[in-house]
Amino acid sequence: MRLSVLILEDERPVREALARDLAGFADVVRVEVAEDVPDAWQVVEELDVDGDRLALVLADHRLPGTSGVEFLVQLLDDPRTARARKVLVTGQADQQDTIRAVNEAGLDHYIAKPWDVDELTEVVRDQLTEHVTEHRLDPLPHLRVLDAARVMPLLRERGDR
Repeated sequence: MRLSVLILEDERPVREALARDLAGFADVVRVEVAEDVPDAWQVVEELDVDGDRLALVLADHRLPGTSGVEFLVQLLDDPRTARARKVLVTGQADQQDTIRAVNEAGLDHYIAKPWDVDELTEVVRDQLTEHVTEHRLDPLPHLRVLDAARVMPLLRERGDR
């Protein structure tokens, strides 16, 4: 089982930039991209078939058709995605959209476009670490992309077994 990050962004250059900025995670964590919500659900299906776990979604708000915030809310209704961490990466969400993302989707973080690469990678590392610790997953396969100090208690527990 690999942890997976889903990038949901309709603009190809932005989607490619996000994937490029997360390339340092890609040898440990599966990084997938989607251009709209139906495409994102197809990725979720592929992850499920492959036995991988959706750990983090980075979603733009303004998308053709269903919005990114609506997708983040929908994630809570699917057992394959309900426990994924959620980050809104957008320059377009108004205050009401952001409030809905926080209140109804359990938004974990907000990154404004244009993003700072170091901030983005730190947020991804933090959210993946939070996912692993919150769900008490074995951190060892993913250790290189996690905050080692925060997962140390889980590693100690493994050693005690």
